[in-house]
Amino acid sequence: MMSAAPLTMLVGSYTASSGGHAAGISLVRSVPHDADADAGHGEDAYTVTTAAVIDDPSFLALDGDRLYAVSEASAGSVHAFRFDGAHLEHLWDITSGGDSPCHLAVRSDGSVLVANYVSGSVALLSAAGAISDGDRVRAALLTAAADEPHGAETVTRLQADLIRLHPLPPATGPVSDRQEGPHAHQTLETDRGTVLVADLGGDALHELRIESDGSIAPLHVHPLAPGTGPRHMVWHDGSLFVTGELDGRVHRLERDEHGRLVERRSASAVEGPSAEALLSHIDVDESGRLYAAVRGPDTIAVFDTANGGLRRLASVPTGGAWPRHFARVDGFLLVANERSDAITVLPLDADGIPGQPIARIPVGSPTCVLPVGR
Repeated sequence: MMSAAPLTMLVGSYTASSGGHAAGISLVRSVPHDADADAGHGEDAYTVTTAAVIDDPSFLALDGDRLYAVSEASAGSVHAFRFDGAHLEHLWDITSGGDSPCHLAVRSDGSVLVANYVSGSVALLSAAGAISDGDRVRAALLTAAADEPHGAETVTRLQADLIRLHPLPPATGPVSDRQEGPHAHQTLETDRGTVLVADLGGDALHELRIESDGSIAPLHVHPLAPGTGPRHMVWHDGSLFVTGELDGRVHRLERDEHGRLVERRSASAVEGPSAEALLSHIDVDESGRLYAAVRGPDTIAVFDTANGGLRRLASVPTGGAWPRHFARVDGFLLVANERSDAITVLPLDADGIPGQPIARIPVGSPTCVLPVGR
């Protein structure tokens, strides 16, 4: 059996507070198979340990030795850790400024953008706050909390110094149970120094500018077709690719002469009707081979994006249920199958098409896979 190269990954998950099966952030390390010691068994072994206990750390981002995690709770928060390759050292926590944060990203200047899904807002954690070793943040907030009777007011003021909040404008869509209001699902920087926000509830991409003082200014709203439900985005070769969580399609957008993002192509991620196909994560390799995870059919859809096109090449089972996220690493896809409590390892052939799983790593309710080393 084919064997994956040694790897280490951090995994975000849902915990018991939302019906999940993890205790927090997991650290997964491979133990390469020793053919001499165990002849006839070709699959690698993996150790899985809880690296940090935290409620619903559904998305993670790494910047150097600093790990950031959202806590996708009704009163959302962001947590920072120092990662030494084997352990997580807790540094600080702070409010996300909204409800149910589901994504965060580290900007080129070290600040952190957070997408608050339920409340439909974007929070910016300043670079000064993000790179703090935690002492200043913890000490200031703990001291203020003890400063009765004005502790809560002082905490709010201190947090406001560290984070800036931008609510998305009111919006609805035709899928009434999912689009009753704006829902920020992901942020992504552009080559213009601006930031795009995927609004699943409003069928739009919001383009924002971060000012020098940390304030957030809206620039453009790029509408998508009603019922698209944009979730995740990725750039490649000047085009923006977007998964439509609600329409089961991948969309290719390009800027027109006025700087507006306009759809040029779209393609279904499944054969036949797409009503039961809920797209999640998307990524593209250096050659333009694009991958999209499809929940329901539980597949990875593979697309060719050459020559301005968008053509589905294959739909491959993930070997699990409800693929919420995946990561590419050296000829493999690592797929987070949320509802089957497993990361599956899919080898990629010479054409970039995933094969059958060569390993299933037991991790409770995985929602985000972050490779962190070999």
